[in-house]
Amino acid sequence: MASLSLAVGNCGKGRNAEDLSSEFVPHLSLGSEFLTKRLYGLNMKDLGSPKVRTRKKFRIGAEIKKWKKHDYPWHGDIDPDTKTPLKYLSYFKPLDEKPKPVTLAFEKPLVNLEKQLIEVRRMAEDTGLDFTDQIYALEAKYQQALRDLYTHLTPIQRLQIARHPNRPTVLDHILNMTEKWVELHGDRAGYDDPAMVTGIGSIEGRSYLFIGHQKGRNTKENIMRNFAMPTPHGYRKALRMMKYADHHGFPIVTFVDTPGAFADLRSEELGQGEAIAYNLRAMFGLKVPFITVVTGEGGSGGALAIGCADKLLMLENSAFYVASPEACAAILWKSSQAAPKAAEKLRITAQEHYRLRIADGIIPEPLGGAHADPFWASQQIKHAILDAMAELGRMNSEQLLQQRMLKFRSIGGFQEGIQVEPERKRNMKPSEANTPPADLESELANLKKKILEAKGPSDPVTIQVLEKLQEDLDNEMTKAFIAMRLEDKVESLKLELQRAPILDQPLNKSLQEKADKIMQEFKQKLSQPGAYLGLKQKLYTVNMASRLIELKNKSEKIKTEVNQKIPTTVKAKIDRLKTASEKLRNGDSLDTNLVEEVENAKKELEDVLRSANLEIVGTRKRTNVAVPPELEEEVAKLNAEIKEEMERAVTRSGLSEKIEELKAEIVKDSNSEKVKELETEIREGIAATLSVAPVKKKVESLREKLASLTKDNAESKVVAENGRW
Repeated sequence: MASLSLAVGNCGKGRNAEDLSSEFVPHLSLGSEFLTKRLYGLNMKDLGSPKVRTRKKFRIGAEIKKWKKHDYPWHGDIDPDTKTPLKYLSYFKPLDEKPKPVTLAFEKPLVNLEKQLIEVRRMAEDTGLDFTDQIYALEAKYQQALRDLYTHLTPIQRLQIARHPNRPTVLDHILNMTEKWVELHGDRAGYDDPAMVTGIGSIEGRSYLFIGHQKGRNTKENIMRNFAMPTPHGYRKALRMMKYADHHGFPIVTFVDTPGAFADLRSEELGQGEAIAYNLRAMFGLKVPFITVVTGEGGSGGALAIGCADKLLMLENSAFYVASPEACAAILWKSSQAAPKAAEKLRITAQEHYRLRIADGIIPEPLGGAHADPFWASQQIKHAILDAMAELGRMNSEQLLQQRMLKFRSIGGFQEGIQVEPERKRNMKPSEANTPPADLESELANLKKKILEAKGPSDPVTIQVLEKLQEDLDNEMTKAFIAMRLEDKVESLKLELQRAPILDQPLNKSLQEKADKIMQEFKQKLSQPGAYLGLKQKLYTVNMASRLIELKNKSEKIKTEVNQKIPTTVKAKIDRLKTASEKLRNGDSLDTNLVEEVENAKKELEDVLRSANLEIVGTRKRTNVAVPPELEEEVAKLNAEIKEEMERAVTRSGLSEKIEELKAEIVKDSNSEKVKELETEIREGIAATLSVAPVKKKVESLREKLASLTKDNAESKVVAENGRW
């Protein structure tokens, strides 16, 4: 590369224009046309005139300089025997200095053992003595302590490992996994966010598009990478690469390692939320296999913006959270010192995510974390990616989209009826406790009343009731299938049914077996005691409504047949029966003629019912019992005694003033909290001082006397049972 430099300065006193021109020419040979142009507002022809005199003269010089070729993207000393020259197409280069070891707070107990081991080795070198046994013993002790420590890590300790300064970055893993790697830059809007790296790499001969959050390996790199917190440019860059991969059919692998999206004012002005939301929407429409690997920490929306994948894999000591434990502790407990407690409550570890079926797999790490053996950790990630791709590669684009949608729809599903641990139940808020089911008896009574009052199966009320029941049942069934983890199987069966050539034909054997297996599993889980109470209640309600409607239809049909077979003369006599029944209810006596007419009408009605193939079970009589005057007097006396006892209880408890206060409050507002408090206080005071034993004994005695006088009414009645009259 060449450049042109011009030098302009004072020529000094006593030097004329001829000297100037003679000095200029050897430095610049650009032709006479250049001399006719103006430089810095001065005409070069005027400089050549001997008449020009000035105290300030100018010297203009120009020379060609050769610049060194920039060593990016290629090194000047590339090994010609290297098998992966394309890996040099990146800013990412090995560090000149080895990172300094960093000891985490919980690892300090291992430091003493490590110091002892180093000291023994130094003594062996200095003295030449044989300390092999001691060294082996210390190494075994150190490895055992390391194993014990890393197999019983707390959530906050795993988060500290995920944030370890020496933990391998995304580009470390990519370069360790791929045979070829080319980094791609830019969001095609004039920006390139270094916190988000993208590129194409090959693993075992297949090309993948890699996207990931890139942290720095030292302070300088962290500042340059913005501590892996992308701006909107980074997410739009990732979106561009996703569309590129979708267009060319490259599988997508994303690496998540960020504390979150960059939340400064400039990022908000540029649309940080919009960029993340757009990525979330776009990822559910990608028709290529999509895998996400959480290598460090995944912070909220900043991680999800490249993490809505078909398979979510997490390293053993990685973390995924909606808010950092420090922020959560500051909000809930007003102190970041409660971060360990918050980390446990947030369930941020890979193990918790796998248990909750958010993560699809856990990738093992070496003892001490991924930074203890980065290459081994990268190879584990590589094997996990290949295994996931082997599974996803068997699906077409439609199945991938369906499976991705179902995966995220099933997150957050729960199962009813699981017994809660006593300790957790004590700490639950009232809103979290299991609420008792609705009053089933009252609900069924209302439903029965509506159905019986309806004018037929096509009545709008009946139709509305049935539609509401069916809608509620469908909602409960959907919740149950999600909780039972059967929704994926049902959707898969639906897709197979849609692809069937002819829908009218019976199911083939394999589809029938799948359907039977799903129903068997559904019934088995539904039959568990105490499980899916809401669904069981809805099923019982629907069955009862169906039976009621069926019985009502039969009743209407029978009534129609009977009315058709009853002559007009018999109908008139039935009216006479109704008149007699009304008189009996009112306690009036029947004359001889009316009694005779009633008996004749009963016989004719029985003949009509038999002609309609209805069997007469029988009739029964009721007689109205008159209460003796002595018993009425005893009831009145008992009421007076109860009233006197109540007054004595009020006097003994000193509640007279409270009662007057209650009356005044009721006049003001009968529904106020004060009224409720006074009513409760008065009720409790009366109950505490009231002597109910003698009164209760008299009431029971009176009930027995009334029961002994009860007899059947004299009213004749035709009864029906199970379709028989």
